[in-house]
Amino acid sequence: MAELKILYVEDEPFLGKIVRESLESRGFEVYMETDGANVHELFDRVLPDVCILDVMLPNKDGFTLAREMREKGISTPIIFLTAKTQTENVVEGFSLGGNDYIRKPFSMEELIVRIQNVLRLPSGENKSKTDTLQLGRYTLHLNRQVLVFGGEEKKLSFRECELLRLLAEQPNEIADRRAILKKIWNDDNYFNSRNLDVYITRLRNYLKQDTSIEIITVKGVGYRFVLP
Repeated sequence: MAELKILYVEDEPFLGKIVRESLESRGFEVYMETDGANVHELFDRVLPDVCILDVMLPNKDGFTLAREMREKGISTPIIFLTAKTQTENVVEGFSLGGNDYIRKPFSMEELIVRIQNVLRLPSGENKSKTDTLQLGRYTLHLNRQVLVFGGEEKKLSFRECELLRLLAEQPNEIADRRAILKKIWNDDNYFNSRNLDVYITRLRNYLKQDTSIEIITVKGVGYRFVLP
């Protein structure tokens, strides 16, 4: 789970510090915000893999943020974090597009499991035994989510690694764009499609030192990952 990006929105400084440091110690890349009014700008900048939203926030609450994200076509998993315990609040959270709901107080172990569940991540003992893929002069270490070239390492985000793996498992063949979106983002809507364009550009930049490999756009269809 190294470098998996989490957008964490929490207005309680002490709790926020504890949760953020705990997540970072487990290898997550955490972007924290305390004011609901600033969340959309931060989301657009970091493109997180999962959002953890406290429900009670200044200026804009977690439920409103979730509704606005879904209205924009954003399908990023959302976990609500709240001290509220009434059944109607849980129902409201799910009806607005939330994927999971955690009541305070909670354990970090519970939060980690819920993050794994909403992203459909394997537990440590079930990870693929094939840890590396050779991509021309690059080596992709899947479990560490690291791309190596000439002894230099480039850490990848969760989705960068999954996208590169998906392309690499179909060398010199066309990978269907809609299939990629549904596999990596669980939805082929417009917003995720634009995200895919951004990720493809990033991967091309990461791989540019080996001119024998290339990610070619097949217009209207998808991508072909050319390997020697």
